[in-house]
Amino acid sequence: MELTADLAIGVFDSGVGGLTVLDELLARLPAEDFLYFGDTAWFPYGEKGDDQLRARAEEISRWLLGQGVKLIVIACNTATAAAAEHLQRVLEVPVIGVMTPEAHAAVLTTRNRRVGLLATEATVRSGSYARMVRAHDAGVELVSVPCPLLAPAIQSGDPFDERIMEMVREYTAPLREAGVDTVILGCTHYPMVERLLRRSLPGVTLITSGEELAREVHDSLRRRDLLRATGTEGDYRFACSGDPAAFRELGSRFLQMPLGVVEQVLGGAPERAVG
Repeated sequence: MELTADLAIGVFDSGVGGLTVLDELLARLPAEDFLYFGDTAWFPYGEKGDDQLRARAEEISRWLLGQGVKLIVIACNTATAAAAEHLQRVLEVPVIGVMTPEAHAAVLTTRNRRVGLLATEATVRSGSYARMVRAHDAGVELVSVPCPLLAPAIQSGDPFDERIMEMVREYTAPLREAGVDTVILGCTHYPMVERLLRRSLPGVTLITSGEELAREVHDSLRRRDLLRATGTEGDYRFACSGDPAAFRELGSRFLQMPLGVVEQVLGGAPERAVG
């Protein structure tokens, strides 16, 4: 497959959370075309096994390749932890995940060398953030808190009520007790409740993936001479594995822009994970 600058950038996530990444990519790379896939039939990823996630991530990535993309962004922390290295080995296009830029930014930001992590159970279980943080600075303490209910609550599209506020208070309590001064939002859904998180973590710097990852995508395309010429406005398309009408309604609310026609592909619920 010959990679050319006129091809699109593929982005995928378990649902609408990756739209927080896409938003930064659209701002940073306005001339590029994007194809976003939300795997809503398989949501949430946090309760799936690693083997299952790797197989699903490859299936999605090969569909994106069939649509014509020059780079794939894994806009999901759980999928990045489980599948990024595998995809980088087996695919013929660059693959960039959301975790490395966040870990690097957190180590550079912390002043007291105590960093918190809010993430799905699968991401915490993988230990990926701990390894990345130690690789940048072995003296930084990472306090990891699994948040199994937060992404599903955000994905549901229900109003952010007292139930979600109490959930945020519960998940952030160990980080306040640990005295962290920097917290990685280790799921791309979490920036959607950033204001609630800031109320529960006053004075703490929150690290999100979008801005840092958009910079990495730009630099990767530039190094490979795959950037589109500036001065034009790119296009964007959306697809999902679940209900396209529900995805369009929720996605347009979170992205604050019309999504247009949403194609339904790769449908079907997963079998129960065994590991």
